[in-house]
Amino acid sequence: MTVIQSSVSDKYELVVGLEVHAQLSTLSKAFSSDSAAFGGGPNQHISVVSLGHPGTLPRINKKMVEYAVKMGLACNCSINLNNTFARKNYFYADLPKGYQITQDHSPICLGGHIGIRLSDGTQKNIAIHHIHMEEDAGKSMHDQHHEDSLIDLNRAGVPLIEIVSEPDMRSSEEAWQYLTEIRKLLRYLDICDGNMEEGSVRCDANISVRIKGATEYGNRCEVKNLNSIRNVQRAIEHEFDRQVNIIENGGYIEQNTLNFNDDTGETSVLRSKEMANDYRYFPEPDLQPLHLNKEYVEKIRSSLPALPNELYDKYITLLGLSDYDASVITADRELALYFEELIKYTSNYKAAANWLMGSVKSYLNENGKEITDFGIKPVNLAGLIVLVDTGKINNSVASQKLFPALLKDPSKSPDQLANDLNLLISTDTDDVHQFISDAIAKFPDKVIEYQKGKKGVLGLFMGEIMKSSKGRIDPQQTNQLLIKELESK
Repeated sequence: MTVIQSSVSDKYELVVGLEVHAQLSTLSKAFSSDSAAFGGGPNQHISVVSLGHPGTLPRINKKMVEYAVKMGLACNCSINLNNTFARKNYFYADLPKGYQITQDHSPICLGGHIGIRLSDGTQKNIAIHHIHMEEDAGKSMHDQHHEDSLIDLNRAGVPLIEIVSEPDMRSSEEAWQYLTEIRKLLRYLDICDGNMEEGSVRCDANISVRIKGATEYGNRCEVKNLNSIRNVQRAIEHEFDRQVNIIENGGYIEQNTLNFNDDTGETSVLRSKEMANDYRYFPEPDLQPLHLNKEYVEKIRSSLPALPNELYDKYITLLGLSDYDASVITADRELALYFEELIKYTSNYKAAANWLMGSVKSYLNENGKEITDFGIKPVNLAGLIVLVDTGKINNSVASQKLFPALLKDPSKSPDQLANDLNLLISTDTDDVHQFISDAIAKFPDKVIEYQKGKKGVLGLFMGEIMKSSKGRIDPQQTNQLLIKELESK
């Protein structure tokens, strides 16, 4: 593809809307009692109901409804109390019934927005058009047999919510951040694991371009089934260049459904774009309308956990953490839960954040573990912080000796281990004076240098004192005593 010059591309504005499909973490499928678990042998999690055999009837999964309402509330949506379902008709080999049960005219969540923060510090709300409930199709595999495509229908009927944004995104970064926030919300609400590699979250991107300042949208192309946030970004960037090239060369953007090639980073035509009337929607005759009430919605609202943006604001405004600290902690639900428990036992929030993002994360990364596998309980990590804050141990001893000891024996308290390992700072001034005297005696030439004004040699003396005391001194107090001793010579 011809590379377009920045002067040409600057004439155009990118317009992106995303349709995000999230597989809900229910035990059973959307309209049957079949298992919705990931994995299992091919075609083991199916029955005559999920296959749509004649005479079978669907039943609504209550958890699917609850999870959809949770996501809607988290996305600032209005909850539709009167819901209906529809049949979306199309023929694919992995859609056993020949239609998909979905919502058409009355989706469960309307409007709303998701706030994002961009790398330049600006904040923006991405508007949501609606969120609706539906069932998933099966899975076609084209690389398992040398001649035939194979079909696994385990996923057929698994409950989904589809989060449909307005065409509000104007850069691939905005799309990246929006999708990242959606995945965080799904995980914080504990309604979806957010794993794009396993297909728990899939994304279709509707992409168009227009001259800057134009009010009408250009013809859009839909890139289907993007399986990573990075690929969403790559597909958007490629499509922007491709569409601008076509327009600049006098061409016309055909409204097609596209496939994205992970290896080349390019798109190709999958099929001509379907319109709503192509699906021949009609009301699902086997499901009665679903009527919710305000009490049900408010009960779910009251059960919502603290969400990432709420925690971010709390950490910035109330705890005084930096943007970086707050962003890293809230990026992972389990990490944020650990931090929330940790700050119940210490008010030194910056030290708590430093330990979590320093020693703790280093240990987890080096050992390929998650915070859920971390052996030190928040109360004990807080106890270690308290020992440092109260001057009972210094920070280097805490990180180099006490922290590893806690990892080996997490059942013991930091106080107990510090005692057992003789790590507590000595309060005996005679000991401190002896360490100072020994260091001065070891480097008489450096004493002369200090007296001639070379104050940098203090570090040498302090290093020797820390070594001989095995860190069991108060560095600040010892430094003052050392200066006093040197200046008295």
